[in-house]
Amino acid sequence: MPINPKYLADFYDNGIFHVYNRTNNKELLFRNEENYRFFLKKYSQYLSPFTDTYCWCLLPTHFHFLIRVKSYEAIQEHISSLVPENLTPTEKSFLDQKLFTGELLEKTFKRFFQSYSQSFNKIHNRSGNLFYKPFKRVEIDKESQLTQSIVYIHSNPSKHKIISDFTKYKWSSWHSILSDAPTQLLRTEIIEWFGNKEQFIKAHHDISLYYHECDTAIEE
Repeated sequence: MPINPKYLADFYDNGIFHVYNRTNNKELLFRNEENYRFFLKKYSQYLSPFTDTYCWCLLPTHFHFLIRVKSYEAIQEHISSLVPENLTPTEKSFLDQKLFTGELLEKTFKRFFQSYSQSFNKIHNRSGNLFYKPFKRVEIDKESQLTQSIVYIHSNPSKHKIISDFTKYKWSSWHSILSDAPTQLLRTEIIEWFGNKEQFIKAHHDISLYYHECDTAIEE
């Protein structure tokens, strides 16, 4: 069955997107805590030069990231600062204006998935594709959609009945956003978006309760 085009949105400069994917056949994406940490490390390595992250959540068989693509100028400046011999073919094509930002981001996400999969397969003695293809990305173009996406991502562990209270779930950005510890997340923007930390918490409880009662969800 063809995938609805809204789940395969084209990335663009300064655009906000909900990026998510699952494994094939509901296989585990993370078998131990080190897998979770390694996944986040790889995500930062591959995507942080090109995106800013609002929030994230990692679950046993899938993941969610809410990102904002950096400006064309910021991406170009970063790639131009790299040693030419170390540039990937994708990065070279971007500098040569043979690729748009959307294509650069799509290929970078795929490289991230491939890198994690190769390491995961080697460690766990498995073979074959780990991720479902193609990965999903939904454009966030309404204010209400941004609020709902942040809450949806954080409350996902409860939606999938992994834990009754999503605020106690370890592998999400919930704790980092409420913390004062250093973070690469767009923490200040998120808190200001909701008003303050108290309103951030209240909105999560109110909206997540609605999701639970109505079983409202995006396609996963």
